[in-house]
Amino acid sequence: MSAPASLFLSPFGQVARMQTTSAQAVARGFFGRCPNCGRGKMFDHFLKVADCCPVCGEELFHQRADDFPAYLVILLVGHIVVPLALLVETEYAPVMWLQVAVWVPVTLGLALGLLQPIKGAIVAIQWFGGMHGFGRRRSGRV
Repeated sequence: MSAPASLFLSPFGQVARMQTTSAQAVARGFFGRCPNCGRGKMFDHFLKVADCCPVCGEELFHQRADDFPAYLVILLVGHIVVPLALLVETEYAPVMWLQVAVWVPVTLGLALGLLQPIKGAIVAIQWFGGMHGFGRRRSGRV
């Protein structure tokens, strides 16, 4: 199995409990996959985490991401968009309607594009750390 594939999938198609590294769990969560097996989908809907993995049966309903993903998205998008908007304003000074026409879609696109991956990564961190009831069934952290 290749190195990138090993981040996401359990070797040899196994879906039994295995030792998963923190990097594997976070990468799997970031891409919306089960942090345990890397095959099942973590989300039922855009931000609704599935109760359990459809492939390995890992319970995911313990997650308590709450507002933390939204906070991180606001933090990241703000640190990306604001400096770029200020740079464009100071260097080129385009008309206001052009600024609005550019930065509003960029901001919305970044925010909506990052929300699910960041929530998946946070749920995976909670799963790996055994937080909020995840630790009852999980053992063998690396």
